[in-house]
Amino acid sequence: MSLLKSLRVRASQGSQYIDDLRTATPRGFRGLPVISGQPCASGCRACVDVCPTQAIALQPVTLDLGRCVFCNECVQACPQDKLAFTTDPRMGSGTREQLLVRQDTEAAVRARASATFGKLFGRSLKLRQVSAGGCNACELELNALANVNFDLQRFGIEWVASPRHADALVLSGPITVAMANAVQLAWDAMPDPRFLAVVGACAISGGLYEQAQGVERGFLECVGPALYVPGCPPHPLTFANAILDLLGVA
Repeated sequence: MSLLKSLRVRASQGSQYIDDLRTATPRGFRGLPVISGQPCASGCRACVDVCPTQAIALQPVTLDLGRCVFCNECVQACPQDKLAFTTDPRMGSGTREQLLVRQDTEAAVRARASATFGKLFGRSLKLRQVSAGGCNACELELNALANVNFDLQRFGIEWVASPRHADALVLSGPITVAMANAVQLAWDAMPDPRFLAVVGACAISGGLYEQAQGVERGFLECVGPALYVPGCPPHPLTFANAILDLLGVA
């Protein structure tokens, strides 16, 4: 590429480097949902009936981010404009319960800082990612964290090739029968102290494949996640903010 062409690309696209991951907001992104206090029409179940993952409950209206695939079908089906998706990517949580978004709840879903995790991993955190039967969408977004746009390495957070070098297992996909043993082997190979982060609706709840015969989620019954990162797939900023929140990085 000629120098002149490079300068034209730079002038057209601007700087791709994201200076502050903590305040960046992606355009056109379906992020943290909000549920208004406006009453539903009598007997209306439009949002519940159209949801492909049973992420919505009524009385009061509640949306489970751990199941939600952010398809926007509920927003389009609701005659009362009860639900809406913002562009806020900050949705990580340290508990499964906190992923439940209720009407008139304005508090953002955020992972609480852990003094223990901050002390252990605040200066250096090595991550090993395992795709347990995923479609590769979550994996692509996670890989983007190492590029020049997001540059998660600036915080001392890096991907490693071996679980023996890792502090955390980053799990995506619903955990298929074929991958169940591999996930367990990766976890067993990691030295203590270690923790588990589950990324995407499939990893958190099984997503669209929750009841599939080829899914085996027994691993999560034995190993409790320390971090939940919702999305289908999650934006790189969602994961970045979740992990930084957990470590207590400002």
